Amino acid sequence: MTKRDPYTTDAVRETAASICLLPPGGNFLKKAQAESGVNISACFGCRKCSNGCPVQFAMDMYPCQVVRYAQLGQEDRLKDCETIWVCSSCQTCVTRCPNDVDIPRLMDYLKETVAGERRPTLQKRVLQFHRTFLREIKTRGRVFEASLITRQMIRSGDFVNPGKVIKTARLGVAMLRRGRLRIIPDRVKDRKWIKALFKEERKPL
Repeated sequence: MTKRDPYTTDAVRETAASICLLPPGGNFLKKAQAESGVNISACFGCRKCSNGCPVQFAMDMYPCQVVRYAQLGQEDRLKDCETIWVCSSCQTCVTRCPNDVDIPRLMDYLKETVAGERRPTLQKRVLQFHRTFLREIKTRGRVFEASLITRQMIRSGDFVNPGKVIKTARLGVAMLRRGRLRIIPDRVKDRKWIKALFKEERKPL
């Protein structure tokens, strides 16, 4: 059997036809840069962010691809991906980036946009946790772990699972014995600046 030459005109045409072309969209790039404060255009694709990311194995889109899609204006692809919810904001990518592109800040911007639009996501539990966490901050100015865990279990439906309830209760008792869990919540005395911060949000929680 004669081996086909991959560099013939017909082969190149077939390969080109199978590639999904992404037409650039400049409107989203301008909007994202203005609202997030991240200089997305500064990325030149060295991929140091993806190579150093400790959670990239769990992502459906590498950090460098997120930036590239943002440059191309692929708004829907970015909002529908799971990567923005998997990102742990460890700042490793920012440290490695030669142009200081703040990818975690871009991820936060995309998460805020998805949450504000009430857009469905595959990582529902992560989104629920983000909302629960922010409500704790909004209420007390800091996180009260017992309330955070309880609210998260109710919102996620874990409270009807006896196994998870028992496991969480045991963890709570262990933390309480070690002095890592408070019974009475603390509050930040001056919460005016926190209230002002939430008022400045683009979208309500």
